[in-house]
Amino acid sequence: MSESEPQFLDLGPGETAPPRRIAYRVDPPPPGSVGLFWLSGYKSDMASTKATELAGFACANGYGCTRFDYSGHGVSSGKFEDGTIGAWLEEAEAVFRRLTEGGQIVVGSSMGGYIALLLLRRLMQVAPNDAARILGLILIAPAWDMTEELMWKQFNLSARRELEDTGVFRQPSEYGEPYAITRALIEEGRSHLMAKKPFDPGRPVIILQGRLDTSVPIGHARALLQLLQGGWAEFIEVPDGEHRLSRPQDLSLLFTKIDELAARYAPGN
Repeated sequence: MSESEPQFLDLGPGETAPPRRIAYRVDPPPPGSVGLFWLSGYKSDMASTKATELAGFACANGYGCTRFDYSGHGVSSGKFEDGTIGAWLEEAEAVFRRLTEGGQIVVGSSMGGYIALLLLRRLMQVAPNDAARILGLILIAPAWDMTEELMWKQFNLSARRELEDTGVFRQPSEYGEPYAITRALIEEGRSHLMAKKPFDPGRPVIILQGRLDTSVPIGHARALLQLLQGGWAEFIEVPDGEHRLSRPQDLSLLFTKIDELAARYAPGN
């Protein structure tokens, strides 16, 4: 599958961000079919392995696919260091509401899994008709409450002092150059924490989690089950899986769960 040139959605200033140009790619679903809405991880983009494999799977199997780059990621405008959970959530909401139609399965990886949960919760509150179009969530190693639980609470005293004194802490990463974690990311993130606000998603939430994941420990992913009310959650452990879950067998599992979820909403079911 060849990649089309990205298009751009211009967003005005939001609650936590200046005007932005958000790059996106949309492959509309055939009439009556389900769309897949992809949410990337922290410092990842719509050209990543899982995103492009998902788009290829969608094209080959009669699904639509929508993906985009958060501000400061990929080919969208902005600096990565200026990003916050609130800004990226706002962008996800804008892309979903303006560029998708019909039923959608939201697929989020790592931070994208967190954004997926926040997006659903927000739409249920402010745009129930759009929320109703979300048929289910598939979360890959969901980094829920990541700014507090996986960043701030894991930092040692030296890292916290550096963050508070300079406004940024450069956290080493096994995936390349260090992550620039800003004080604004941590502080703004506290307005989006889920831990004290359990909610009923009202539709299936499938969690795929590698047991060997060191970025989002399996215990953190399991704890999400305590926040999701209503018996909708399905937790699938991949015994030899690590964080990215982008091996052929991992992608096969993802695609199988998409097909199963879509089949529940096929006409006549």
